[in-house]
Amino acid sequence: MPRKNWFYLAIIIIFLATLIFSIFVFPLFLRSPHSPSVAQNKALFVNHFSEKDSWAFEPAPDKYDPNALLDLRYLNEKVAGESGFIQLSPDKEDFVLGNGKSIRFWAVNSQIWAKDLTAMKDQARFLAKRGVNLVRWHGQIVPKSPTSPLTEIDLQAREQLWQYVAAMKQEGIYVTLSPYFANAVKIQPSWGFDRDRTSMNGLLFFDPEVQKAYKSWLKALLEPVNPYTGIRLKDETAIALIQLQNEDSLLFWTVDQIKGKDLELLKQKFGNWLTQKYGSFPQVQQAWQKTQLEGDDFQTGNIAFYPMWQIVQKKNLNQGQTRRMADQIQFWTETMSQFNQEMVRFLREEIGAKQLINAGNWKTANTPQLNDAERYSYTAAEVIGLNRYYGGIHQGELAGWAIVNGDKFTDPSVLFNPVDLPINIKHVTGHPTIVSESSWVPPLGYQSEGTFLISAFQSLTGVDGLYWFTDDVPQWQQPASANGFLPSLGKWIIATPEILGNFPASALIYRQGYIKQAPVIIQEHRPLKDLWNQVLPLISEESGFDPNRDRFQNNKTSQLTTVNPLAFLVGKIKVTYDSDRSQNQVMELTPYLDEKDRTIQSITGEISWDYGKGVCLLNSPKAQGATGFLKSVGTIELKDGSITADNEYATVAISAMDNQDITQSQKILVQVGTIARSTGWKQKIAQWVDQSGQSHQGFEILDYGQAPWAIAKNHLSITINNPRITKATILDMNGMAIKKLAIERNQTGISFSFPQSSKYVILE
Repeated sequence: MPRKNWFYLAIIIIFLATLIFSIFVFPLFLRSPHSPSVAQNKALFVNHFSEKDSWAFEPAPDKYDPNALLDLRYLNEKVAGESGFIQLSPDKEDFVLGNGKSIRFWAVNSQIWAKDLTAMKDQARFLAKRGVNLVRWHGQIVPKSPTSPLTEIDLQAREQLWQYVAAMKQEGIYVTLSPYFANAVKIQPSWGFDRDRTSMNGLLFFDPEVQKAYKSWLKALLEPVNPYTGIRLKDETAIALIQLQNEDSLLFWTVDQIKGKDLELLKQKFGNWLTQKYGSFPQVQQAWQKTQLEGDDFQTGNIAFYPMWQIVQKKNLNQGQTRRMADQIQFWTETMSQFNQEMVRFLREEIGAKQLINAGNWKTANTPQLNDAERYSYTAAEVIGLNRYYGGIHQGELAGWAIVNGDKFTDPSVLFNPVDLPINIKHVTGHPTIVSESSWVPPLGYQSEGTFLISAFQSLTGVDGLYWFTDDVPQWQQPASANGFLPSLGKWIIATPEILGNFPASALIYRQGYIKQAPVIIQEHRPLKDLWNQVLPLISEESGFDPNRDRFQNNKTSQLTTVNPLAFLVGKIKVTYDSDRSQNQVMELTPYLDEKDRTIQSITGEISWDYGKGVCLLNSPKAQGATGFLKSVGTIELKDGSITADNEYATVAISAMDNQDITQSQKILVQVGTIARSTGWKQKIAQWVDQSGQSHQGFEILDYGQAPWAIAKNHLSITINNPRITKATILDMNGMAIKKLAIERNQTGISFSFPQSSKYVILE
């Protein structure tokens, strides 16, 4: 064969080999035991959105017309807190109103307090109409002026909070106070700190100067009368929760940022703690088998710490090193716990605040090894919290807060990755659980699944409130610059058609209790010694997704534990601390988890999830629906109807509005979500290697687009077995009737084609 022909043959062979590798081999490297199959991984790199088959999202301003057919304001109290402070249920694991009536919170983080009172009132009414009854003031009471002493308060922040509480209260919306975020504090020269202090992370837990200032901030925040309500915040029944601090922990990577005199102070406290535990430093050294670290000074009582990377790795340790590391973890945990105890005492006894208290909401450097210690430190207060998002990888210079051309991202639907659902949570016995920040984070495209899944699994497992992050506009938010002038799109937004637009049905279903809460399927008991020694728990959550503060790419560490992490989707899982592990109880999960067929069934029988096909179904008497890659599975048979979708990806929620079974209801909401992108959005398939050397396959943004949102049209047929229904009405985004929708009647009910360019239909 001529040399030229050999050359062409070689090119063909290389091409075929590359093709085979990319289709059949490369996706295998992306898999974990619970990740998508090869075919499904390929599906994740297909663009299921076409602007040619979309409608422009350009809703008129909501005037709150009383003739609206969809307005959930009636679910809220006339005025938040009208029956008294939010309290704990008898078992202390849920919330009740002041009159003892059960309450569930559909919540958001709202930044509208940075605007004027008119905007706050507008947003309050807008959110209440769509099912919200709790907002979080994630502010900052630390003084911002370069000339202010540390103990003063940011008076503008307090003024904004006063107005915010007043506005939300009038629409029956409670408020959570989150007044301090160490990671965002800008240290001012007037505070007189040492030059080596560059970060406030961790200091609140042990620094007397910072703790003194913190108490003065709380006094200045809670004790004065709010001029907009005439009530002191400490006495304000519309404030449901006080969150002591946001996203700080001595068990997270940021502990290594403690330097200089701050570190010396912490080391001295460690030395004092050790002498109390062992009696003397010679006894400490004996227990540690004379293990020493650089920086140890047993003469002065300054005892050094293992760096966090070494704690996480925990490799090749002898008995003395293991004992020393356990003491360090115990000291850090008890230091945080003692701070939390003192702040609960201070708020209750010295200020007289009666609101429920959440001590923290953060995670640790290694979830299976350390998270139970973190949660244990929160038990000094009533409410357990965490922050956890869902999203893909987003790589770009401004990826922490903006979406710009050239950014690379992955676009995974959680429907193929069930272990990553943000509310897969191990509940602490005797405490409610909140997720004070969460979202399906852009540039993720598969967002309509989010509210559907949160509504369903919050109901199933007893999560007491997830706060969507974040809303800083009075009504809808169109695609716009991240900061007002940078050519970009904002990233941290929820007032969008496929998040806030899908609130009504999701909030209604959750708040009305249309889905059964599961019994406890796993009850774990953990002695504190196991927490200090980093003994793996029976089951662990994933570390969660935080695109701005995770130091390393998350691995599926929960899969190292005894119990399959998919159990979080079967029923409620609880843990009791300072308890004998011989009392552990684990229900047989085989009937509910089929890893071969990649399916999950809730113990209640109302929720089923096929994570091989990427579809989740809801079938309760009063609420039904489906989310995911619907076209691929053909007609979906529901308990009382069916869905036939020509959309590759969509979410359909069917909910009674009169608290009746769907077969008997005289008013039903049918809500549909698809995919929304900014007009002109363009992307291409891309592969890249990140800074840690990991390879990724996803997309590159060619054009981030502009307003308005373009929403994939609906191509759906729905049947509902309810012979009482006689008419269907298409609604606009403000719940107002647009026109009648043709329906076909039969002996058992009705069928209809959902309108292509709408989200809501009311059946009556």
